[in-house]
Amino acid sequence: MTVSFCGIELAHPIVNGSGTFDAIAARRAFGHELIQRFPFAALVTKTVTLAPRQGNPPPRLWELPAGLINSIGLPNKGLERFTGEDLPELARLPVPLIVNVMGFTRDEVATLVEAFGARPEVAALELNVSCPNVETGLVMGADPWEVSALLERVRPLTEKPLIVKLTPNTADPAAVAAGAERGGADAVSLINTLKGTAIDPATGEPALGNGYGGLSGPAVRPVALEQVRSVQARVELPIVGMGGISSGADAAEFLALGAAVVAVGTESFRDPRAGSRVATELESSLLSEHSTEPVLDLD
Repeated sequence: MTVSFCGIELAHPIVNGSGTFDAIAARRAFGHELIQRFPFAALVTKTVTLAPRQGNPPPRLWELPAGLINSIGLPNKGLERFTGEDLPELARLPVPLIVNVMGFTRDEVATLVEAFGARPEVAALELNVSCPNVETGLVMGADPWEVSALLERVRPLTEKPLIVKLTPNTADPAAVAAGAERGGADAVSLINTLKGTAIDPATGEPALGNGYGGLSGPAVRPVALEQVRSVQARVELPIVGMGGISSGADAAEFLALGAAVVAVGTESFRDPRAGSRVATELESSLLSEHSTEPVLDLD
């Protein structure tokens, strides 16, 4: 099940969704076993911003029957502390490292791309474009022109692959993907969370401290599949498909629609080894379709 993605060799097509697997905390919990049996073929980091962020006020999570609304707010150490403290730890993992970055202006994104592009530990960069550009007032990932202009600004700064993480909260994600392609992106990933809110029945008040958040989990999978289908029909870029993947069968649906790689997100909160399990189930289903030989076990 080896995959070549943007020139990066992966042992299988299962990676993690940004912000859903803290490898440093996992290593503290599971020790060397995590290194021996890392659950993903690559690690995508949580979002790094130029300055440190505290994130949104609690409560930050609200569980639903078929998913989860989060209002985390992208808390992180900022560029300086991340590169000094976390990057050396993450570089010890046995898989390629993809760093997710976000800025509130094109210049902020450019600073992050240039900094991480110069680091040999980093295999690729994922650009989180779900935030507003404070200079224009537009959400970068909701406007094809904004995305194209951003890529034109940062593309000359690194030869490393640039993956644009698309927001589903726009009228035409495929048009935005086309803008990313025009600007020089190497790949796109989708979907990010859908905007949502919830009311605490015990109080009648908003269940999240920020009032709203992003919906993920099995409930969003049909939306994710449709957006992957429409984007694949519009652009030639490789796609990282994600949204509600909790089994090998779910992953196979994304691959069938043209995704090159699939990302597991919310399921890892329930099962820390979900990445390995989904990869094993996917391999079993693919082998059963094409061979009568005994199925291999990735574990």
